[in-house]
Amino acid sequence: MRYRVTFAVGLAVGYVLGSRAGRERYEQIKRTAQRVADSPALQEAAGLVGAQFSKATEAARSKAANALGDRVPFLSRPHPAHQPHPDGTPSEAPIPK
Repeated sequence: MRYRVTFAVGLAVGYVLGSRAGRERYEQIKRTAQRVADSPALQEAAGLVGAQFSKATEAARSKAANALGDRVPFLSRPHPAHQPHPDGTPSEAPIPK
């Protein structure tokens, strides 16, 4: 019960202090956050992180497919619907249920 009261008091104090700061402070924080999000350095860093994440997930998928390929057959071989016919036309293989 004591923690609930402490939480409620903290919430009330935060609300009062936040409302005193007002709309101007909110707009200032919003503009600053937008400038940071739009900065070229952050965009570049996000792109690098995304590329590294993609590379890591592909490596993990490949490793899992190699480790589980014998036990989980659909991981080690492509789906038949994605295999072309010998004459080069797309396959019309039904998708198994």
